[in-house]
Formats: sequence, C-alpha cells, structure tokens
Amino acid sequence: MAWYPAATRMELQPESDAQAAIRPTQFILHSIAAPWTARRMYEYWRDSSNLESHFGLGYEGDLGQYIGTETRADANYQANRRPDGTGAVSIETASNLQHTDPWTGKQIEQLIRLGVWLHQRHGIPLRICRSASDPGYGYHRLHTAWSGGGTACPGDARVRQFKNVVFPGIVARASGQSQEDPVPTVINETQEGGPALEAGKYKQLAMANDAALLQGPCAYSATAYATVKGQAGTRVTMRFQDYHLTTKHRSHDLPIDCGTIGANGVLNVAVTRNGVLDANEVLRVEILADRAARVTWRVLRALRWST
Repeated sequence: MAWYPAATRMELQPESDAQAAIRPTQFILHSIAAPWTARRMYEYWRDSSNLESHFGLGYEGDLGQYIGTETRADANYQANRRPDGTGAVSIETASNLQHTDPWTGKQIEQLIRLGVWLHQRHGIPLRICRSASDPGYGYHRLHTAWSGGGTACPGDARVRQFKNVVFPGIVARASGQSQEDPVPTVINETQEGGPALEAGKYKQLAMANDAALLQGPCAYSATAYATVKGQAGTRVTMRFQDYHLTTKHRSHDLPIDCGTIGANGVLNVAVTRNGVLDANEVLRVEILADRAARVTWRVLRALRWST
C-alpha cells in the first residue's frame, strides 16, 4: 500500500485490506455531484455499499485518502483492476449537484500536487490517456470503459480546466517548474482541418496559421492534439522537432506511437513535450500514417514561461 503524505488518512475497512492489489498506471479525476468535504465522502462510503475512490477532495482543498494507491478502488469500472494487475488511482471532488461548476483554486492546487506525487511515486507517465488502458492522466468521461456506458462526469467546466490548467500544471511542476515561478502564458489554439497524409511520410502539423508551436526563448509544457480519419487499422505516429531559424538545424525526437485508427475510421491522438527553447529556436510537431489518411482537427494547449 502507498499513502500520500499530504492527505489525511481515513482508511476504509474492510475494503483497504480485502481488495486486490494493483500496479497504478493511471490517475482518473471525478466529480461526486455533492458539495461534500473529504470527511463526508469517507463517512458516505464507510456507511454504504457504494463504490469508493482512493481520494476525496473538498471545496476548501481538504484531501482525504481512503485506500492505498496500490490497492483496487472501485470508481473506474474496467480501469479499477485489469487482468494484468494494472489499475487506476481515482479521486472524487466536491461539486454542485449537477457537477457543472468548475474546481476551486484550492482544489486545483491539490490536484496538481497529487498528480505530481503519483508521477514520482508510481511512474505514471506525463500524458493524457490515449485509450482506456493507456497509462497516464484522465477524467471520468474520457473513455467509456471507465464508466460502464458513459457519463458526463466531471462536467464540461472541469474538463476544460483539466486540459488547460490541471494537467499542464502537473506536467510543468513535475518537470521542475517551482511554485515561485512566474505565471505562464496559457496557449489554447483549435483549428478545423489539416493536412492529407501520404502513407509512410511525415507531414508537419501546423497549429493555427503558424508551422511552429512555440518560439523561444522560453520554457514550456505543450500538448498537441489531432483527429485523424482513415482506414481502420492505420497506425499513426508523431514526433517533435526543434528547428533553429538562423542555423536551419533540425533535431528530431524519437517517434511516438499514437495507436491505430478504430473501426469507426477515427483516431484522436495527443503528444506532450516539456523543455526549453533558445532564442530563434522553434518547436514543431510532425505526423505520419502508414496508410493514406487525413487530419481533420488540430489543437495546441501549452504553458509558456519567458526566459
């Protein structure tokens, strides 16, 4: 069992001792649709037979842990524990009864701190889960296999916060940005359409009207998203590139396997990179498919710190 030092331990029994062990590979965020404190969530699960999460978070940032993160909790349906022993760490967060309100600033800070600890303690990779079993970070409605048929949880406002504030904050802090660092510039660009992909050839994926995602000098945490349409089974790969505007030097990262297009002809992909750009250096991203395909949506979400 693993217990987060910054949470108040409120151990649920018999679940804590009786439920199977897991190897944590995901962190999934929920809204409980009740304005409860962490203590009230514990009392609810203690006195009922309903499903429980590992953590509970109140509006004021009060954080409770009910089950060790290496023990199964039952808030995530098929992600609770898989046949290979992997599973998700879950947190329920206080919300209004319709789970339509945003997280408070205190909740966001606790979510970021916990997300960093889970990366450091369990090695959860700093990316958004690309599939229901892919290691990383996510929110309850991201994959239907996590909810048994679909859910609106944690609500539109919190999904936006997860993508624009919480997850980038986890990545930035886990990558060495301190709490005292200046507030970053938030970048959020969405564009319909994109390039046609010729089988086996990388294509630069521009965001907005600029081929470059970011230009230095800066430190950054950036996630590039794309929707790719094509034949089922088509494999998609992406890679980042540093390009120096003066010397024309290109430096490519290793390719990132983004999975294959599903039976519906669609694949949503996301790749994240953290780093530093020198003056006159830009960050780009490229995409490749092993069969002809087309990009239909492009999104860039990034935090940028001037240096």
